[in-house]
Amino acid sequence: MIIPALDEEESLPLVLAALPASPPHQVVVVDNGSRDRTAAVAGAAGARVVHEPRRGYGRACQAGLRQLAAAPPDIVVFLDADFSDDPADLPRLLEPLLAGDADLVIGSRVLGECQKGALPPHVRWGNRLAIILINLLYGACFTDLGPFRALSWSACEQLRLGDPNYGWNVEMQVKAARDGLRTVEVPVSYRRRVGRSKISGTIRGTVGAGTKILASVLRYGWKR
Repeated sequence: MIIPALDEEESLPLVLAALPASPPHQVVVVDNGSRDRTAAVAGAAGARVVHEPRRGYGRACQAGLRQLAAAPPDIVVFLDADFSDDPADLPRLLEPLLAGDADLVIGSRVLGECQKGALPPHVRWGNRLAIILINLLYGACFTDLGPFRALSWSACEQLRLGDPNYGWNVEMQVKAARDGLRTVEVPVSYRRRVGRSKISGTIRGTVGAGTKILASVLRYGWKR
């Protein structure tokens, strides 16, 4: 499991404590240039800590993958460190992969229970627009770009993911649709994050992320 984290010393212990003990898994927390005690609390909780000082969600995810590459797991899980997703949903996410029925599983906040206020209107509508475009352009049936997701290591290698920041999830789903990977969505719970969002909590972050996500929908579909 890879958990990108930026200044999440308050929420990260909650995430790590809530992870189910079964099935067995290793946890890699990628400290993405935090200015607080994120790395210290991750290490104290028993997670493997990787430092990626270059900011960017995609860069943090790539650093985690490089850490796992020496002894690759069968399945890679991505989970945010803000405690908005419920780690208790992990078995539901893994089930289609363990059964051999999927290459990629996305936790859908749209299909699951979403706490009021957890997805601000501008985030909800931006997410919906991106999904509509992906489905129309690439013949997919997605409902969400949720960050809680899992995929097989072989699928991860096939997709050759490389986006450095906000386009990471879009790249994964566009390429999966383009390349015909078996993708399943499962409902997951979603709540208000602990602390303020670095993206949706600011105008600059919202505009930057929205622009990059929409551009990525087109970019990764045609780039082979």
